[in-house]
Amino acid sequence: MRRRILLGSACALVLARPAVLRARGEDGPVDLLLVLAADVSRSMGEAEIALQRDGYAAALQHPMVVEAIRSGAHAAVAMTYVEWSSWQDQRVVVPWMRIAEGVAATAFGSALREAPPRVGDWTSISGAIRFAQDLLAAAPFEAERRVVDISGDGTNNHGGAVEEARDAAVAAGITINGLPILRAPRHVVGALPSAEALETHYREMVVGGAGAFVLPAEGLPAFASAIRRKLVLEIAAPRGDASSAA
Repeated sequence: MRRRILLGSACALVLARPAVLRARGEDGPVDLLLVLAADVSRSMGEAEIALQRDGYAAALQHPMVVEAIRSGAHAAVAMTYVEWSSWQDQRVVVPWMRIAEGVAATAFGSALREAPPRVGDWTSISGAIRFAQDLLAAAPFEAERRVVDISGDGTNNHGGAVEEARDAAVAAGITINGLPILRAPRHVVGALPSAEALETHYREMVVGGAGAFVLPAEGLPAFASAIRRKLVLEIAAPRGDASSAA
């Protein structure tokens, strides 16, 4: 019973965050609701998590991403950044923010870089998808398109089946895109899968919905470029292709 009460309280706090943004006058229609969901499981060290955050922060200020945002009917998108690991371990690092110009993108990136780092445990992509679906349902903005952007370096190994979480989200009209970080396996607890196995896992079990795609990053050094290409595709969808956003 105590566990149920604690979980209910946590959900209430998460769902209450968007109301704060609404009270600040940051409400309004957008072209896309986007949950950026980043892996912080034990295979990702603090330095690697910082690189992952920097990749997203830098991408949001890139001219190609800014132009993609401006190209929409409302010339605005709304984003939130989530870090996840185990089935019940998800944290909103940057709450919903409406991004329509460079100042907001810079503020989002600054909030992301300044948040205290942390490393989790297991890899529950299914838990991340369910959490992101709840965030989308409670978003304080209206948009025709809703997308969950999953990035990580491991396969689902904790909690519910990832296919079930994906199918439930897709049935709710959500698109899930994947950015697997392809790295060589290491002889550690929770060792990384091969690049081929990880990419296959994302293609067959993680992504789904209208226009869904997988855009691998060849290791963390290539992450910033990959996430920039991925954001352009997500924001400007259904136009464009991965090669043109290099």
